[in-house]
Amino acid sequence: MTLPSDEALCGTVVLDDWGLLRVSGPDAATFLNGQLTQQMLGLQAGQARLAGYCSAKGRLLATFVAWPVAPDHVLLACSADIAALTAKRLAMYVLRAKCRVQDVSADFTIIGHAASAATDAASDPPSMQEPWPVQVDRDGWAVTLPTVQRVHRQLLVQPRARPASAEAPLDPQAWRWLEASSGVPRIVAATVEQFVPQMVNLELVGGVDFRKGCFPGQEVVARSQYRGTLKRRMFLFDSARPAQPGQDIVHSEDPAQPAGMVVNAGTLAGRGSRVLAEVKLAALESGTLHVGSFDGEPLRRVDLPYSLADAVTS
Repeated sequence: MTLPSDEALCGTVVLDDWGLLRVSGPDAATFLNGQLTQQMLGLQAGQARLAGYCSAKGRLLATFVAWPVAPDHVLLACSADIAALTAKRLAMYVLRAKCRVQDVSADFTIIGHAASAATDAASDPPSMQEPWPVQVDRDGWAVTLPTVQRVHRQLLVQPRARPASAEAPLDPQAWRWLEASSGVPRIVAATVEQFVPQMVNLELVGGVDFRKGCFPGQEVVARSQYRGTLKRRMFLFDSARPAQPGQDIVHSEDPAQPAGMVVNAGTLAGRGSRVLAEVKLAALESGTLHVGSFDGEPLRRVDLPYSLADAVTS
């Protein structure tokens, strides 16, 4: 499948499918440290990290891009369709902690900004495991994401009242194509409680800190990491047909049950879909994988921007 041109992947787009939570108060970082898979106490101003929020069974309820904007104020960007419910669930566990959890999605616009690596001013994009730089952008914030397909990306979080950008518009599906290509999972409503963090490679992209203290589901997550019992992982594929998060992945040699699930996907006109999917490791050994049904061409596996070799063989 031909790679899209830089022009097709550059511009700005309002990300209506992203939302924002605010956790504020003297105990904000301490509270989040006890709830999320990431070490939140050591997160510095100007840094963002991936984090997961798990159920007691170790299944992901949400994934966040998290960054502090003050010692007592942390922002969490997540999927819009789970923002309100996630804020409500987190708030249930505040108890005596001196902090408040709010869904502030209605107060902010989240914009995806993509620019060619050959022309963009950002010369040192972050790696997957490093903290992602955050800059104050007037009355908002700019979070620099890892570069994908020679394209620099940023999440721009701006007050809703701020005027729209005059830059070239970007197709929302092109941003989702880049997002899938990054190999960084984003949990949406259709995939809530479907995956242990390692099933979607969250620890490989810096979203799990195994040295921190306890969090909901920590025993299950640790067991998956150290006992080598994981039989499913997330891989990247090209597909001739559109795909949606939550869709089943089916296998030609085992039609009776799904072989996996679509995590994230984006479709470009004339170029097909880029699909980030969690699948059984055994399903990669023979036969073919398909989105939804066996009609049409099989999925074609492409390289992730990070190595799975050690994780898959552990």
